[in-house]
This record gives sequence, C-alpha cells and structure tokens, in this order.
Amino acid sequence: MLEAAEAGHRLDKATFDRAEPRLRMALLRAQYALKAASGGPVLVLLSGLAGGGRSETANRLTEWMDPRFIRVTAFGPRTEEERLHPLPWRYWTTLPPKGRVGIFMNAWYAEALAAHLDDLHDMDALDGMLQRIREHEQMLADEGVRLVKVWLHMRREDLKARLEKLDDDKRTTWRVTGEHWRGYRRYQRNHELFEHVLRETSTAVAPWTVVEGADERFRDVAIGKLVLANLRAAARPVPRAHAAAPVAPAAVDNVKRLRDLDLSLALDDDSYERQLEALQGKLAKLTRGKRFAKRSLVVVFEGVDAAGKGGAIRRITAALDARSYHLVPIASPSDEERAHPYLWRFWRNVPRRGGIAIFDRSWYGRVLVERVEGYAAPVDWLRAYDEINRFEEDLVRAGAIVVKFWLHISQAKQLERFREREKTPFKNFKIGPDDWRNRKKWAAYEQASADMIDRTGTELAPWTLVEAEDKRYARVKMLRTLVGSLATALGRKR
Repeated sequence: MLEAAEAGHRLDKATFDRAEPRLRMALLRAQYALKAASGGPVLVLLSGLAGGGRSETANRLTEWMDPRFIRVTAFGPRTEEERLHPLPWRYWTTLPPKGRVGIFMNAWYAEALAAHLDDLHDMDALDGMLQRIREHEQMLADEGVRLVKVWLHMRREDLKARLEKLDDDKRTTWRVTGEHWRGYRRYQRNHELFEHVLRETSTAVAPWTVVEGADERFRDVAIGKLVLANLRAAARPVPRAHAAAPVAPAAVDNVKRLRDLDLSLALDDDSYERQLEALQGKLAKLTRGKRFAKRSLVVVFEGVDAAGKGGAIRRITAALDARSYHLVPIASPSDEERAHPYLWRFWRNVPRRGGIAIFDRSWYGRVLVERVEGYAAPVDWLRAYDEINRFEEDLVRAGAIVVKFWLHISQAKQLERFREREKTPFKNFKIGPDDWRNRKKWAAYEQASADMIDRTGTELAPWTLVEAEDKRYARVKMLRTLVGSLATALGRKR
C-alpha cells in the first residue's frame, strides 16, 4: 500500500489555485448538509510518518470548512487523568456527535505502534491490539460513524528534505523534534511494520487511504476530496436493516435457569441485621484500603421491575465514602446521548482508579428493553452481546473489578409490590403506566434476560443471580458477593 504513495506526485500552483475555491465551497456545503441531516458523524483519523504533515492537514481542513462544527484532537502521551482510566476512555469521551466532524491525530494507531517500537510488545501482542482496533472500528461503523483513515507517507529522501527545510527556517524550526528525526533514521525498519499495520486494519467499513505528503498542494487537495466524498455519503445514510433472523438461545431452554431459582430463600430480622452490619464493615474496609487505590469497582444492577434494586443500592452506598463513588441511574437516552454511539454514555461514567461506579440499569438495556420494545433493530441488539463483552473486557484489563447482579422475583411477588407502591404515598413515584405495560410482556423479558445472562456471563465479568423475593436475603447475598469479589481481586482475606 505504501509504494503507491512514493511516486512523487505534484500539483502545480495554477492547478491548485483553480481547484481550491471549488473544493472549499463543496466542503462547506457538504458540511452543512451533514449537520442538517444529523448524519454520521464523520471521523477523520490522520496517521503516518512523523513529520509527514498531519498538523498542516488538520489546519487546512479547519480552514476550508466551518471550524465551529469540527473538533481536532491530537493524542500524545496520556495525561495524568487519562492514565487513571481505561485506555479507550480518552477516545470515547472525545467522539464527535452526529452532524459533526472530528479529526483525530494519531489516536489508537499511534499507541499500538509506539508500544511495539519501544519493544514493549512482540508481533503477537501487536496483532492482538490490531484485532481489537478492527473490532472497535467495526462497532463505530455499525453505530453510524463514518471513518476516514488517512496515512500520510513519503519517500525517505522527501522526508529528509522536508525536515531540513522546516529546521532551517527560524519560523518553523520549533515544529521539528527529536521524534521526527528518530522516525527518519528508522525509516527502513518501520516501513515493513507500517505496511503490516495498514494491511491488517484496512477493512470494508474502515479502509486506509495512503496519501503522498511531500507536496502540500497535492496532499491537501487529495485529502479534501476524500473528506468531501465521505461528508456527502454520511449526509445520505443508507437505511439500516430492521429485520434479522433471531439466533437460537445460547443454551437449550435457558429460561429454566431463572425459573429454577429458589425464591423461598429468606432471612429473619436478627440474622439480617447482624450480617448486614458485618458485611458493610468489610466493604468499607476493602474500598478504603491502599490496594483498592490501584483498582476501580463497577457494580451493575439489572433485574425484574420491583425486584429491589434501589434498596440494595442504598445498603451498599451506606458503607462507602461518598467521595469515592457515583451512582449512575440509566433511563431513556437524552438527545446528546442519542447523537453518539450506544456505549458512549457508559464510557463517560467509567470510574478512575480508586473510584466506584454503581449503575442502576446499564448497557444491558440494548438487549433487554430495546430488544423487547423494538427500539433497537435485531441486527443491532444481536451484535450488542459481543460489544458488551469487549467493553467489560476493556474495563477488567484496566484493573476494574466488575460485579453484575440480576435480581429475580416471581410474577406474583411483582404484582404484590406494584399494588403496594400504588397504595403507599411515598412510593407512588416508583410505579407508572410503563411498569404495567412491561408486566404484560413478562415472557418476552424473561427470554431476553435469559439470553443476556447466557451470552454475557463471562469468566472476567460473571453474573450473580439473586433470589430477591425476600429483600433481606437479597441484600445480604449481594453484599457478600461484592465483598468476596473485592477480597479475591485485592488478595485479601474475606
């Protein structure tokens, strides 16, 4: 792929001067059409040789288009705040919304290459990173992001000439760093590596375009035309398929696992109070210890309506330092959240090291309520299982302890609690028309939850099924599970 960008292409000034005004006008019109249609977003990834012209290209694009609707992000070494979060966090939190253009300079490719070039990873490790990049880009494309990947390349002699020219001019010498000259000296060594990366990550949904960067006029026009074509395509999105054959359950009659739960399990008041206090004390000690400062905790609460999630959460937070956790209640997505890929709003709430995030409902909404109510097309909720598993794997890789609870009750118990909520003034806010409507779809939700537990109960992030007919028993079981998971992960006695 790189040889095509070593042909010495040039664009004379007269041709550039004729092309530039037309290209600028076309880019502006396409940008406004994208904004009006709320298409995309369009995400331009600028990578390539150090000193190949990434900054100049980003500047040219913002000059030619309306800079109010473009965000340029240059990813260098991770900041202190970024190091406290999982690696993908900084990319997720800077994604542009629909109707906008984002320009990422380097992004995930720079980190993969830097780790390999610094001898931190062998080729097998690099290929593993490239596989995760392909999966990440496929997910972004599935969510409507239009990826434009540009690799700026040039011949070795052209790179040397460019660096010398910049270095010799007092006005531009600051733009040449030791990194640029190291890249020049490693040119031959890196050439084969770059070719491998491009070949392994150029896919149908996110292909690479290699652009020769020696001649600035040729480079700018070529990339401008590429961005223009993608802006136009993003403003006219292809309708997504809203039908897909449902796949078979992960296990034969997987609903049986839920139906076989012993919902008669219960605790008396004395036993409950004694165990509750003891477990809360252990939880407090574990989350305040020095070892936890290097980890984070993500607790997910899902379950049948009226199963007791709120009460369980309050018993857990009573043991925590209020400064160390945040509670994330998940409801219908806001306009801002709908303008981003599905997992964006959850990545925004991922805790830093030493922090705790408690999700009251979570990313599993896509395979539960969105599936059952038809808010997500089958093609979308079917692929969500793998996306969720990779998301949780990213959290665990970064040191997070992920604990997931499914609270289960019978239909009879749910009806009893619904009626109690209607009769109790301070519980009225907990019951509404949606709850009664969802109850009529018990069988559909039961199947969806069983499929979810089968497909997303992994070794890294297993589900804990909680018999919640008796709230006291459920709260103690969840606290005991949480304490046990923390103790195991931190290497402490339970």
